[in-house]
Amino acid sequence: MASSLSTKQFLGSATSNTSSTLGSAHSGYRKLASPPAQISFRPTPRKFEVQAAGSTYGNYFRVTTYGESHGGGVGCVVDGCPPRLSLCEEDLQVDLDRRRPGQSRITTPRKETDTCKIISGVSEGVTTGSPIAVNVPNTDQRGLDYSEMSIAYRPSHADATYDFKYGVRSIQGGGRSSARETIGRVAAGAIAKKILKKFAGTEVLAYVSQAHKVVLPEGLVNDETLTIEQIESNIVRCPDPEYAEKMIAAIDAVRVKGDSVGGVVTCIVRNAPRGLGSPVFDKLEAELAKAVLSLPATKGFEFGSGFAGTFMTGSEHNDEFYMDEHGKIRTKTNRSGGIQGGISNGEIINMRIGFKPTSTIGKKQHTVTRGKDETDLIARGRHDPCVVPRAVPMVEAMVALVLVDQLLAQYAQCQLFPINPALQEPMELPKLDEASI
Repeated sequence: MASSLSTKQFLGSATSNTSSTLGSAHSGYRKLASPPAQISFRPTPRKFEVQAAGSTYGNYFRVTTYGESHGGGVGCVVDGCPPRLSLCEEDLQVDLDRRRPGQSRITTPRKETDTCKIISGVSEGVTTGSPIAVNVPNTDQRGLDYSEMSIAYRPSHADATYDFKYGVRSIQGGGRSSARETIGRVAAGAIAKKILKKFAGTEVLAYVSQAHKVVLPEGLVNDETLTIEQIESNIVRCPDPEYAEKMIAAIDAVRVKGDSVGGVVTCIVRNAPRGLGSPVFDKLEAELAKAVLSLPATKGFEFGSGFAGTFMTGSEHNDEFYMDEHGKIRTKTNRSGGIQGGISNGEIINMRIGFKPTSTIGKKQHTVTRGKDETDLIARGRHDPCVVPRAVPMVEAMVALVLVDQLLAQYAQCQLFPINPALQEPMELPKLDEASI
């Protein structure tokens, strides 16, 4: 331990005059005694880390998205994907095509093919266990459409808050606040959905259950039999044809006026393994809420009975248990939404996500410039009159990313040693057939 000599006095020690007097009296002692050693404590250097960028999600299946609306391209890097999973661009392209712009008259007219390219992490058609990088180039940028918005803030958009936070922003297309950022999420989510399907037969399906004031009645969609074909049978992605037409009409009515509307996306998860989620801060519903509320334009989240459950009594709300024909513990009802105590119970997980109307509209609105002058703005550019039809694959992706991350955590913690078969279900690994090897 380092030592150093110091002439500094302690607080409350004798004054210099007193020291001088005492010094002459003890001069002989000083000659005999060793000089006093005083210890100085050197502070240990701390490693300074900044973990506030916010572009990465997940602990075990980690996804980082990159790129901006009018930059060279967008994409993601996926770290933690298990090796030997069959994977190609076509596996990702299906969901990217569902997300891409220019699909119909009720989506943004921007024309992008959103063709993806896997540039690492896959060899001879299977994942290698190393990071998977996926890139999608931007090809239809129109930066001049944002000339007015480079000066004036769009009401309820992230323009102002990005300036408040960073002091600079990417003006064209909204930069990272643009929904184009979600391409990386959807690509990564497609990988997650494939893992979930192969490992446990888990399916993640989302659909539009409300557009503006058109609300799909509860119980009209059967969660047990719902198919992707029903969802994709119309441009609004509502599985009921009658209400789909009503929703399309509601969106058309505001689209022609240069306005926008919001809506609700419902998402269900079938065959989710039991045991996903961890108390207390990493409850499954908390992770799901964080994931889906990180999507652009989201304003609300509820699962199971949601806020409607607040009007019920405990005896009305509780899901009673019973034994099914296979000897498994089940619940007669599912007001818990497939999650109890923050942990999946094996029932269908269901949730609803509310999206606000698109901020960028073609109607005159009062605002303020970056120079702090009040003005009026009519925003140009190509934007969705309602985001919910294209938000469907985005919601599916984020839910799948949560589930696969929790699946890896559950397997690592609770399946490492022999399970308690009286209470736990085994997580059976899929077996590779000889042809795939």
